[in-house]
Amino acid sequence: MTNPPSWSLDDLYKGKDDPALAKDLKKLRAESEDFKNAYQGKLKGLSSTDFGEALARYEAVCELDGRLSSYARLLLSENVSDEDNARFAQKIREETAEAGVLTLFFALEINELSEAELKRLSAGESVKKYAPYIENVRLYKPHDLPPETERILAEKDTVSSAAFIRVYDETIAAMNVSLNGKQTTLTEALDAFFSPDRVLRKEAGAEIAKTLNKDLPLISMTYNTLMKDKQLEDKWRHYETPASFRHLSNRLEPEVVGAMIDAVTESYADTAHRYYRYKAKRLGLEKLAHYDRNAPAFPEIKEHSYTWDEAVETVLCAYKDFSPVFYETALPFFKNGWIDAAPRAGKAQGAFASSTVPSAHPYLLMSFLGKTRDVMTLAHELGHGIHQRLAAPNGYLQMHAPLTFAETASVFGEMLTFRSLLEKETNRAARQMMIAQKTEDMINTVIRQTAFYKFETIAHNERKNGELSRARLCEIWQSVQRESLGDAFEFDKEYDPYWSYISHFFHSPFYVYAYAFGDCLVNALYAVYQETDDKKGFVEKYTEMLASGGTKTHRELLKPFGLDASDKNFWKMGLNVLKGFIDELENG
Repeated sequence: MTNPPSWSLDDLYKGKDDPALAKDLKKLRAESEDFKNAYQGKLKGLSSTDFGEALARYEAVCELDGRLSSYARLLLSENVSDEDNARFAQKIREETAEAGVLTLFFALEINELSEAELKRLSAGESVKKYAPYIENVRLYKPHDLPPETERILAEKDTVSSAAFIRVYDETIAAMNVSLNGKQTTLTEALDAFFSPDRVLRKEAGAEIAKTLNKDLPLISMTYNTLMKDKQLEDKWRHYETPASFRHLSNRLEPEVVGAMIDAVTESYADTAHRYYRYKAKRLGLEKLAHYDRNAPAFPEIKEHSYTWDEAVETVLCAYKDFSPVFYETALPFFKNGWIDAAPRAGKAQGAFASSTVPSAHPYLLMSFLGKTRDVMTLAHELGHGIHQRLAAPNGYLQMHAPLTFAETASVFGEMLTFRSLLEKETNRAARQMMIAQKTEDMINTVIRQTAFYKFETIAHNERKNGELSRARLCEIWQSVQRESLGDAFEFDKEYDPYWSYISHFFHSPFYVYAYAFGDCLVNALYAVYQETDDKKGFVEKYTEMLASGGTKTHRELLKPFGLDASDKNFWKMGLNVLKGFIDELENG
């Protein structure tokens, strides 16, 4: 049996003292200065060929920045509590930010070009391949500030919002929860909520609340500061709502997001509310407590404990059955040490896939504990990794899909793995257990993330009128949880501080709806896949969609599948999959 692996970051740098790293820092500074001297204030006078060369040079500088930043971020995620790594990450943030200030003018000056000037500059073949990047830059034209203001904002970032995010991360990483007579990390304590032992879940609920409450004053102040910082910048940039920037970066019209949020909200009663009433009845409880939300719905069935090797085989087989290309794209993650799955103290909470840069490869992080959900997490993050590798040929400026579509490949990978496991399971009770687990995963992804979006919307809107008290933040949290999860729960004061460990609130405001978007989109896509007789054709179109990276809009991406995200019925089609699982559970 192989233990969960730890990654090697040597393909980026061989250590903080790697001479190549020091050389690249100097190179980044020098090339940024050279780029500024060569092009600042001169775009309008360039030929199309020279403009193409400028774009290629800019991309090279950005990729060098991305390599340095990725290494520092990944190294820190190995142990967020390591002071040396934290100082090193801050050093890289500061030095890359200084270099970034030198090249800041480029996007601003692209947006200063008239349509006629841009058309002339874009005529050459060397520029045409960057057309999606230029189009994306131009989206921000109404929100650009004067160059000097942009420079000040860029320079102060490392000691404003980025600094407060660092405070939050280090606070969460340092948390120790007393559980079952032992000191555990917050991640390990949260894992107890999946235990069939209600006594342990109850203890975990109380101890986590106690731990979160200790730091709630600091975390609440941090969140208020980050909200105010965002509010000020949104005002200067003329963003209409707190979520407007996220919609723009996702290249989504607010109406599309609104249609999704409305469809999900309208489904609460027939999805989460109905499922949790079923779950309470199945567990013999009059009411569920907050610590029962993730409890096994079938505690009498012993869940299979996976070794790392079993998990890898399960996921790879699911991907291979779908597409040999996906399988071959996934293999290097396991063969070449691109995954960190070993649990340990200080490790960054949760799981992620970091795309790094096209000249290297993505890295995946998770903490593997042998549960079925860990297998699904592996499938999820590997989906991201496959997507990122397929999109890398687009180059650094155009490889990154909007967050909403970045979640598509990951959730689709989960669905492939789930369907593969379900098809192989012949025991009826075990199948019911698996469907219940999938139902809960979907509720956590669609319903819960929508509730998170509503929490952020209320909090950011109220922050315009002044700092929110800890009590008010907890009150908002409780209200969106009650609305989304329903009357099967009896939420008490113990649940108040649980909003404070949701890192997306701090790192990436309004990111969360991307999960709901991705899950509903995948359900719709999977329905198309199941119904089509041309499986090969679907796989080819799906692979092409992922390989496009950030070069297409959601309408262009979905058109080959006959889907339209602006149609409310599209979201209902995705939600019907969730409802179907609940129907199957209720019908026994």
